[in-house]
Amino acid sequence: MPKTILITGAGSGFGEAAAIGIAKNGHNVIATVQVSPQVMPLRAKAKELGLSNFRVERLDLTDPYDIAQAQTWDFDVLWNNAGQGESGPVWEIPIDLVRRNYEINVFLPLLLTQGVVQKWIANKKKGKVVFTSSMGGLFTPANWGTYVSTKHALESIAEALQQELSPYGIKVQTINPGAYYTGYNETMADNAFRWLDDSKNFTRRAELRKGFDDFFATPEGRMDPREMIDCMIEIVPADTGKFRNVVPKAIEDMLKTHQQQAWSNQI
Repeated sequence: MPKTILITGAGSGFGEAAAIGIAKNGHNVIATVQVSPQVMPLRAKAKELGLSNFRVERLDLTDPYDIAQAQTWDFDVLWNNAGQGESGPVWEIPIDLVRRNYEINVFLPLLLTQGVVQKWIANKKKGKVVFTSSMGGLFTPANWGTYVSTKHALESIAEALQQELSPYGIKVQTINPGAYYTGYNETMADNAFRWLDDSKNFTRRAELRKGFDDFFATPEGRMDPREMIDCMIEIVPADTGKFRNVVPKAIEDMLKTHQQQAWSNQI
């Protein structure tokens, strides 16, 4: 049966490509974007593709009126895909940036989700909530700690929601992409350089930049996003599946090894 799926952060990257793929598979999509200038180009793209089941709306999570409006829409699946990331050493990053990252990645998606699932429960609707987490929701590399800590928080929230909402027939999943080359990680890496100052900070800009560039030059830092998009297109509308969905398999294996090694990690 075709489902209606609301997707946040559908203006670019995984969200846009998967939203189009899901609509091509026959589901009704409400693709939401952060800013108004993204609306008309995405509507035009959907029209060119002949997707009459593809609706585009603005949903800026920082705008309470946008959230309130979205909570009135009728849909079967809420895919919390929108996110933002701060990079740089956690011992030097300005705290206001940490707070903002949690606001966008954790607090506001939770606020949206609360309103949606409470409406579903009141109407006895058995919906589904999906969170785009990250491989970083399950381990913490240096200089990415702020961003991945928000994904650690999402993992806990999703796990709690799965247990709490199960009696109402509401399903919960996470999707945990590896470092696919969509531009998201690359621009996130740039964020540290808007505050990192060699005259004030201990961390050197050139050293941090080299570390980021070296990672993005590796095959693990430049994976083809098509694999992840194809998985998202199948996972998000599905009635069955795993709670946690790490892609690719090599990253899943790496994370399992890392978590096992944590038990013997020494200070």
